[in-house]
Formats: sequence, C-alpha cells, structure tokens
Amino acid sequence: MQEKKIEKQLSLPFRNALEMSLKNFKIRFGRSIIVTMSILLGIAFLMSIFSNNIFTSTLIEKGIILKENIEEIKNRQIWLVSLSLLVCVVGIINAMLMSVTERSKEIGTMKCLGALDKFVMELFILESLIHGVVGSFLGSILGVLIMSFVYILQYKTIILHIFPIGKILGYMIISIIFGTILAVLGALYPSIVSAKMEPAEAMRREV
Repeated sequence: MQEKKIEKQLSLPFRNALEMSLKNFKIRFGRSIIVTMSILLGIAFLMSIFSNNIFTSTLIEKGIILKENIEEIKNRQIWLVSLSLLVCVVGIINAMLMSVTERSKEIGTMKCLGALDKFVMELFILESLIHGVVGSFLGSILGVLIMSFVYILQYKTIILHIFPIGKILGYMIISIIFGTILAVLGALYPSIVSAKMEPAEAMRREV
C-alpha cells in the first residue's frame, strides 16, 4: 500500500528563504557564532600562512633578506598550508553537521506543512553561505593583521613601506571564496539527508 503524498507543497520565493535564514541566525545566535568562529579561525590560519609567504617573497625581492634555504621555506609552507586546509575542512564540516542535525524536528515540522525538499535544502545552504562569507572575510582580515604585526615587530617600518597590498588582497579573495565553498559543501550532505527524511521520522529524531 503506497503512502498518500502531500497534495500541497510549499515553494517560497528566494527572498522568503533568505528572510527565514536570517531569522534563524537571531534565534540560534549562540550556535551561529560557533559555526562562524570555526570558519573564521580556519581561514585566519590559512591566510596567515599565505601572508607569511607573501612577506617573505617580497623581502627577498627587495634584497632585504637573502635568498637562502628558499627550498626549505617552500617545503615548510606547503606543509603548513596543507595542515591549515585540513583544519578548515574538519572544523567547518563538523560545525555545519551539528548545526543541521540539531534542527531535524524543525525540518520535520516544515515538511509536515508541505515544504519541498528543495526548499529545506535551500534554507540550510543559504545559512551556510552567510556563515562562510562572514567567517571567511573576518578570518582573512585577522590572518593578515596577525602576520603583519609579527613582521612589523621584526622589520619595523620597512614592512609598511613595501607592504604588498595587491598580493594580499588577491589571496584574501581566494581565502574568502575557499572558506565559503567549504561552508556550503559542509552543509550539503547533512542537509540532503535531513531533507530526504520522512516528516514523522524527522520529528522523532534525537539531536
């Protein structure tokens, strides 16, 4: 015997989905801060490595430091960047997984009211997109500031005169895009699983 399908399903405009996503930020402000901080710290670490590499290359180009042991420096940079990427992936996916999983009953309620799977996924992807943009933007700024401070302490005002603003901005954009993509991908799988659940099962699900 086949289950009776819901005859009327919700398909709200993008604007409504965005409004609901922003409202959820206010309702779950504490959880939102945790998710955003996870992204922020991961991207800050990544951007600090990028900044360190940029400052080192600039100092070598200007002849301020000697081009010695450069291969060793590059190998260390590759290792640190790889480690920072791993930190980003694990932290973001874990935070987004918890954020989506704890809202199973909310998903069940929406589906009982006729919400489409697509609409449920759209809500979570929009929220993760906002987390990613905000966290990555702040994290990239923090990473640059920390590394700039370290180099200013070591080389004084020389860094301010040769500050590679173009390269820094370029890597900041890369970090923001990367962090945003990771945030969305981190929420994609759990949102698909939750959206595909039957309404009654989602309502009973333990979080």
